Amino acid sequence: MQLLLIEDDAAMQATLQRTLSRRGIHVTAVGDGALALNAWQAARPDAVVLDLSLPGMDGLEVLASARGRGWVTPVLILTARGTVGDRVLGLNTGADDYLAKPFDLDELEARLCALVRRAKPDDAALRPEQDALGAGGVRYDKAAGAFYLGSELLELPPREVALLKALMQQLGQAVTKERLFAAVFAGEADVQLEAIEVVAYRLRKKLAATGLQLMTLRGLGYLLKVG
Repeated sequence: MQLLLIEDDAAMQATLQRTLSRRGIHVTAVGDGALALNAWQAARPDAVVLDLSLPGMDGLEVLASARGRGWVTPVLILTARGTVGDRVLGLNTGADDYLAKPFDLDELEARLCALVRRAKPDDAALRPEQDALGAGGVRYDKAAGAFYLGSELLELPPREVALLKALMQQLGQAVTKERLFAAVFAGEADVQLEAIEVVAYRLRKKLAATGLQLMTLRGLGYLLKVG
């Protein structure tokens, strides 16, 4: 795994870089928000660990700028800010996971591995019908692990890709929040069911110009339809 660590605490940065490197993870570290985007572009990491309190540029600003450029690298926010409001703000900005300090290194590694697995799914684990997923001009490319609108790549982070795949497999049918949660947040026991609403909200906005509609069915879940 190629990991970009954006953390301004020198002791924390050194500890994580040393410990994760021993576990076979190649870590590129940067401690300034203003330099983080250049490091992100240069390193092309499999995942990013991002602290929120950074000099030069706040972590949320870094994340918003990266997502605005279409970078879909999985991001785990690592911060001392542990309130629900901060978690929701981070997820709404485009984060894929959230871990509050202090934390367990084994849990950090497990969460990173889960993010990378979702971003680069094992082809053997995909159901055969996923090869030909498509509707309304949007199609899923199994080899790329991405959705396209015509020939244009739809810039979706891993959780939105997982949600769209689950919905497209049941096109025109209601899918419960619980079932979608299981597909999007597999193995994440400490994530609340309501987190699926954040992912659905972001995906709905990105589908607005594709010919697909993501509908919320109160008391049931969600439905994806054409037109």
